[in-house]
Amino acid sequence: MNAATILPPLDRPIVTFLARHGLSDAAIERLPSDASPRRYYRLTGEGKLLMEDRTDPVGFAAFIRLARHLGGLGLSVPRVHGADPAVGLALIEDFGTGTYGALLAQGRDENALYALAIDALVHLHSHANAADVTAPVYDTDTLLDEVSRFSHWFVPTFAPQVDVEAFDASFRLLWENAFERLKIAPQTLVLRDFHIDNLMLLEGRTGVAACGLLDFQDGVLGPAEYDLMSLLQDARRDLAPGLEQAMLDRYLAAVPASCCPSEEILHRYHLLAAQRHTRLAGQFLRLHQRDGKPGYLRFMPRVMWQMQTALKDAGLIEIAQLLDTTLPGWRDAGAALSKPVERDR
Repeated sequence: MNAATILPPLDRPIVTFLARHGLSDAAIERLPSDASPRRYYRLTGEGKLLMEDRTDPVGFAAFIRLARHLGGLGLSVPRVHGADPAVGLALIEDFGTGTYGALLAQGRDENALYALAIDALVHLHSHANAADVTAPVYDTDTLLDEVSRFSHWFVPTFAPQVDVEAFDASFRLLWENAFERLKIAPQTLVLRDFHIDNLMLLEGRTGVAACGLLDFQDGVLGPAEYDLMSLLQDARRDLAPGLEQAMLDRYLAAVPASCCPSEEILHRYHLLAAQRHTRLAGQFLRLHQRDGKPGYLRFMPRVMWQMQTALKDAGLIEIAQLLDTTLPGWRDAGAALSKPVERDR
């Protein structure tokens, strides 16, 4: 949460909400937005942010609920000072500007930051009450619907002659078979967007409390390895050589042995990585074509390489063969989609 923009006059619900909390005279700046419709405003000098989400009442309620739950587990999330679900406004703690992304750009110790994030995940995944919260289940149907984004957005872009529905039917069947092993995985709270732009270093706090967590309202109940993979196979950046393996080793050494044998954890890690990268290959195109957000295409080269690598590491031979047979050259073609965006920079 860094650069901010000055706002035009505030609308009545915001004015009323701020007045109710004694903040009518606070200086307010709007923070840059991401792919979601959610918006944040910094109340300068107050140590608070105004969160506005009027389009997703379910997500708004989930943020409030999960903030209380995660805080109760001993993790650092923004404290909720007040909320009005009827107008989609909440007053939350301002963690400042020290996101992992900003700190890494400034040259902060990458190993130390990632080690702290891994420790926070171990704390969450080891906590007996982690899954004791109301949240959607990250089930097979949801996983399949997500990989179908590749079918419906990547396939017609790359190969308009291919029968999308026939491809998707074959694609989903192969993925459904692969997901069978996830059904016996221990369930925990999965934050879903556990990456450097949603992690903050909180100076003055110690242990895992020094790792601030943001944007967890899409949390689900599912396999623990999803957040681990989101952190270590980020679509937005390359990790230093050897860092992914070092952090995997740190996680495996710290997570209780009762969670599962290491080989099962690693298999789910690679399987969920393949699923996520496949989803993103379609989702980034959807953001570009449907939502007018071409900037995400700059991540396509990395995502296509990650997808190909994860399919191999997870042993998803039949899925890789379907892609190579139906969409020859799919990886290089997907990577090339970033070139118009790079020229526009």
